[in-house]
Amino acid sequence: MENAVYIVTGSSAGIGQACAERLAAGGGRIVVNYATRQPEAEAVAEACRTQGGEAIVVQGNVAEDADCRRLAQAALDQWGRIDGLVNNAGTTRFAAHDDLDALQAEDFQHIYSVNVIGAYQMIRAVAPAMQDQGKGAVVNMSSIAGVRGVGSSVAYAASKGALNTMTMSLARALGPAIRVNAVCPGFVETGWLKAGLGDQYEKRRQNYAAATPLQDTAKPEDIAETVAWLLTGAAKTTGETILVDGGMHLGARR
Repeated sequence: MENAVYIVTGSSAGIGQACAERLAAGGGRIVVNYATRQPEAEAVAEACRTQGGEAIVVQGNVAEDADCRRLAQAALDQWGRIDGLVNNAGTTRFAAHDDLDALQAEDFQHIYSVNVIGAYQMIRAVAPAMQDQGKGAVVNMSSIAGVRGVGSSVAYAASKGALNTMTMSLARALGPAIRVNAVCPGFVETGWLKAGLGDQYEKRRQNYAAATPLQDTAKPEDIAETVAWLLTGAAKTTGETILVDGGMHLGARR
């Protein structure tokens, strides 16, 4: 991990922040990306430096291909290589799955533009550098929603299912130089989820934990550990979706 260069999209808070700081703690050089939250991104970059890594901050909306290419170029201009990409940037709209009028075509298009197209565009932007090096790794931040058809909305679940399929497709297409895997978190204790669930947050958290074999929910740092393993180890692992959900996918405890 030492001196390796990683781009972490959507890394101004939550899981992205935890990934950036975890990789920096191992001596990594990090491109901290934000769309709108510059002060928070600057704070994450400073935390990365404090933990022994290097960091630069680059604004960009992954739904825009030009921004994706600019993120990749920023890493190359600063350090001359790209070793890993964490496609963490994501968005949703909270809507009950049985309320079919809660989502419109525009909601699907916006969610897919970030969660699926944005991830594709970022991989396309970094692939030439990784191929020239002969080595690179990508981790797509998916969700248990894409495996079980649950989560914040039907559009979100569908986008993560598409991301899982794209992970397999690109793992096959980009090997052997580039490994592509996905991480599928379950309930993660983030400010983003608290804001989305509002008053229901704590009840939902407790219910989720009670239904899992591990009897707990995850912290962003738990997800970051799996991401770090997929980027820096896991040399023979590609095209996989790693479920980090406390065992929720196994079904109710008996």
